[in-house]
Order: sequence, then C-alpha cells, then structure tokens
Amino acid sequence: MTRTPRSPDPDAPHPDLAPDSDPGPSSAPGSSGVRLDLYAVGAAVLLVTAAVLIGRHIQHTRHTLRVDWPPLLASWAPHVGPGTPAAILLAAACVAYGPTLAVRLPWRALLAAVWGTATAWIFSLALIDGWQRGVAGRLTTRHEYLRAVDRFPDIPAALRDFTGHILLESPDNWPAHIAGHPPGATLTFVLLDRAGLGGGGWAGVWCVTVGATACVAVLVAVRALAGEGLARRAAPFLVLAPAAVWMGTSADAYFAAVAAWSVTLLALAVTGRSVRRSLGWAAGSGLLFGLTCYLSYGLTLFAVLGGAVLLLGRRRVRERGVVLLLPLLAGLAVVPTVFTVAGFDWWEAYRLLVTRYHQGAGGVRPYGYWVWANLACTVLIIGPASVAGLRRAGAVLLRHPGAALTAPGGPDRPAAEARLVLLTAAALLALLVADLSGMSKAETERIWLPFAMWLLPACAFLSRPRAWLAAQAVLALLLNHLLRTGW
Repeated sequence: MTRTPRSPDPDAPHPDLAPDSDPGPSSAPGSSGVRLDLYAVGAAVLLVTAAVLIGRHIQHTRHTLRVDWPPLLASWAPHVGPGTPAAILLAAACVAYGPTLAVRLPWRALLAAVWGTATAWIFSLALIDGWQRGVAGRLTTRHEYLRAVDRFPDIPAALRDFTGHILLESPDNWPAHIAGHPPGATLTFVLLDRAGLGGGGWAGVWCVTVGATACVAVLVAVRALAGEGLARRAAPFLVLAPAAVWMGTSADAYFAAVAAWSVTLLALAVTGRSVRRSLGWAAGSGLLFGLTCYLSYGLTLFAVLGGAVLLLGRRRVRERGVVLLLPLLAGLAVVPTVFTVAGFDWWEAYRLLVTRYHQGAGGVRPYGYWVWANLACTVLIIGPASVAGLRRAGAVLLRHPGAALTAPGGPDRPAAEARLVLLTAAALLALLVADLSGMSKAETERIWLPFAMWLLPACAFLSRPRAWLAAQAVLALLLNHLLRTGW
C-alpha cells in the first residue's frame, strides 16, 4: 500500500509513523548510539551524586549553601498526596500513547493536547503536596510576590519609589523575590488582584496555565525552524518533563512562557511567507521580549536565542531587512518606554540588586560549588532523556557542522536536525553564561526553567522514546514524592 502524500494543510495529520520502530536521527544509528547515550546519562548521574554528597558535607560543616538538600532547595520528606494517583496515571498514559498521538494528531489538535496535558501534569505533581502547600500557598510566603501587592495602591508612585526599597538596609525593603526582579513580575499579580483574581490560589493557577503554554511555544518554533517531524518527536518530552515539578507553581513558569513566545513569534516572523503576518509576528516578538526583560533581569540572555533565530532565518531577514527589523525594534521599545516614563530605572535597579545579592545569601554561597552544582540542578529539571538528546545533538553538529545554515523548510533531514541543534545550543550557551556570572548560585531548578524548556527538544533525536519518557516520568515522580521542594 502506498502512503498518502503529506497535505499542505497545516492542520493535516503527520504521516503515520511507528514511534518505537523509527530509526531515529541520523546522528547515532544502532546500538552504539544507545551505548553512548547511556554513558552520557551515567556521567550526569555521577554529577548529581557528587553535588548531593559534597553539598551535604559543605552544608553540614560550614552552613554556607543555604539549602537543606543540596543542590536543590528542598528537604527530605517522603510523602504521597491527593495528586499522586492522577500523576501516576497521567505519566503512564503519556508513556503508552504520547509518541503515537504526537505523530498522528492533526497539528492544531496536537498543540491543544500538549497544552492540556502539560497543565494536568503540572497540577497533578503540585497536588501531591495538597492544594494549600502545593498551589495556593506557594506565592504567599515571606519571600514571594503576593506579600507586597498591597504596597501598590498607586502603581506609578510605587514604580518611582521601587529602587528605594531594594537594598537590605533600605526602609521597608522588598521581599527577596520582589527585590530580585524588575517590577513587571510583581505588577502581574497586582493586576490580577485588581481584576478580582487575588490570593495565592488564583496566582498559582495563573502561573501553571500560562506556564504550560511554553511547551506549545517551543513546539511551534521548532516546527518553523527545523520542521514538523522533529517538533512532533519532541512533543511528549515537553509535556512529561521533570521541570514540571517546579513549574507548579513558580512564577518562573510564567516567565518561561513569555520568554518562549517571544522567541517563537520571532521564528514565525523570519520563516513566514506573508510579509504582513511577518511584520505582526516581529512586533509581537519585540513586545514580549521587552516584557521578558521587565519580568527577570537574567532573561535578557534570551537575546542569545533571538540571535540564533535571526541566524537561522537570515535569508528572510536579508530579503525584508529594515521592513522586518523596524517592527521588531518598535515592539521591543514599548515596555521599557512605559516603565521608564513611569519612573523606574532598570539599570539602577539592577546595580542595587547586585549589591543586595551579595549582602544576602549570594554573598555567602560559595561560587566554587554552585558553578558546577547548578548544572546538576539542570540535569534534574531536564531529565536523563534530555541529557541523551543533547549528546546526540552534539553528534549531529560534528557530522553536519554547516548544515544549520541552510534555509528552514527544506526536506533535507540532516539540515533540519542541525537547525534544531543550533537552537538548543543557543539555550545552553545562555544558561552557561548565567552560570558563570555568579548571579545564579542555587535555586536554579526554578530560575533556569525558561532556558530548560529549549533544551527539551533535543529529545527529538532519541530512538525508542517510550523508554526515555518512562525515565523522565519516574524521575519527576520520585523528586516530588521524596522531597518537599521550595516551589
């Protein structure tokens, strides 16, 4: 029987594949590739083990790490909860049916399924700790954003006075997370409160439901830049990532979604055929990237991913030039202009934040431990499948070093794989810069969620996805059932 040619309709189903019999990427065929994958995972396990053992010794003898279960901000507390049955059943269903549905569902249905399933997975993991501790109470603790909502009765006045409360010795200094971020983060929850959605429950629901859209954004970008086949292969891994443990209900999940959509809209802008749509995508990308910079100082590093997207779509950028870049820059200027006119100085606030960081835990936590233990945190949020996927991504880069520079949308499989490698490499580079900066010592299991989302698509290079999905699910379930995480 001959196979029906693929429809040009963007909502048409992908050609039928058998996920576990697919030979996988061209980078590592046969059993030798699996062996190398396992070696990479073994090295990652050793890294995590070293971070745990050495970290516990440092914390017990010097008390300088400021975390109870290094390298994570967590404590050892085996438990089950209301979310346990749902989490186990959802994980089993994703492992059993996820790879097949990912290649058979129409594209728009797949995106809806990814968002819905990711939301359910995050909520089920959060509810292992119960509604109050797992969702409603997360953003109401003494360091969190909701503790200062009542200090914004006059938003312009609060913005003008924001930098005056960053340092620890300043009067009524902001709680740690408010001082540690531009006011766009806190204003989100202030505006939710003004809309009648006040309190920790609504804030938690906002972070989970919006944060889960990051999975959709990454899929759309991968499809635009590297092709639909690789996007579909990555879909189940974006849903079932161990990162979901910290996406429910950390505000960093919300930040991850905003940052992800800024990259995705740029990808659509540089690959779209319609000039009018491309201009709209570019303006939207700039607007969201500007917002990203006012949600978290560290997410300015998403400019690295934006640069990678422009490189991958350089043909359209050359063709449309200023016509494409002008709306991008115009959109980018909107949020900074609004905050600056309102009286908030981003650069001054960041300078004061660096001072406060070294006044507090940042001045105590040893850089020599966290500069590598942060990477162990990353292993735990992206999971063993992503480690193996990144290993295979490296193999693709060695085999086809120049293939990423071909135009997106072609049928050349090595070129499509190389473009995906470049995208994930940009995320990895941004993460490493954040690590080396010394401004991310501990708590990176939540802080680096926005970067981690762009490492997960490397799982598209794996063969036998069900085994790797099972490993991802088991890790997430163990983390959430054995530890009381800080988020």
